[in-house]
Amino acid sequence: MTAYKFVLSTDSTCDLYRDYIEANEIAFVPLTFTMEHTDKTMEDRLDAFTSYEEYVAFYRELRGGGFSRTSMLNYEAHFNHFTKLAAAGAHDVVHFTISSGLSPTKDVAAKAADDVRRKYPHFRVYVVDPLTATVGQGALVMIAVDCRNRGMSAKDTHALCTSIRTKIQHFIVAGNLTYLKKGGRISSATAMLGSMLNIKPIISFDNEGKLFQLAKVKGTRKAISFIKEKMEREGPDPAYNYVFIVHTDCEGPANELAQYVRDRFGIEPHVSIMGPVIGSHVGPDAFALGYLSTVERNTF
Repeated sequence: MTAYKFVLSTDSTCDLYRDYIEANEIAFVPLTFTMEHTDKTMEDRLDAFTSYEEYVAFYRELRGGGFSRTSMLNYEAHFNHFTKLAAAGAHDVVHFTISSGLSPTKDVAAKAADDVRRKYPHFRVYVVDPLTATVGQGALVMIAVDCRNRGMSAKDTHALCTSIRTKIQHFIVAGNLTYLKKGGRISSATAMLGSMLNIKPIISFDNEGKLFQLAKVKGTRKAISFIKEKMEREGPDPAYNYVFIVHTDCEGPANELAQYVRDRFGIEPHVSIMGPVIGSHVGPDAFALGYLSTVERNTF
């Protein structure tokens, strides 16, 4: 492995592809999810897909009537992950978790890291609470990769990522309100009425890393127009030029937004399919766009 000042680590909710994780020497720990099949049998799986086809197959299962349940990464998994790094000689680690507004995983990771340090006093983990998930978290991981590669310290990288996290803008468009209802994000009545009227809630993260409904529009076309209007008001920060587009087996809107970003801002966006942990909560046919702006999120 390349000699860096610190080890970069993340859980799987960053939704970065495995080839990127491996090519950039990122320590990776997968979360788990449970697939409930139509015959009510359960199957535990790891969020560790290695091919695009595996992602598509997951959403095909959901469309076919399957239901996916998720759980946070537990203490034992974190303890084992950090012990392995410490035993291999790691000193400083910058580790990314899912937003504390969605899960207490950050606190679990910090507790496990402190316990590992009792045996390995040289070992220190800087846990980054991204106050986001999926491609927003992935954006911070990629920025941390650049920091590490430029020789920055773990402490300074942690400080930078923490300072810019609330400038990540998010626009998440759900395809099927059933999954938001099952996850407790909206009521049954709202889901039923919204589905009947083809209402598309546009969801974002607040400054505590919690999801909230930013707007409601009718249909995919208006959802795409809403995102474009927001980007016209406050586009990507030229210092980063990171734009991320993610979808849940819904390539059409994702590709349209990607072309808009290329034409309007001259930026090649990162387009990917969402992993099963976050995808379980929005279901198939959702899409989202995120980017780093120069202002605090949800202020324009």
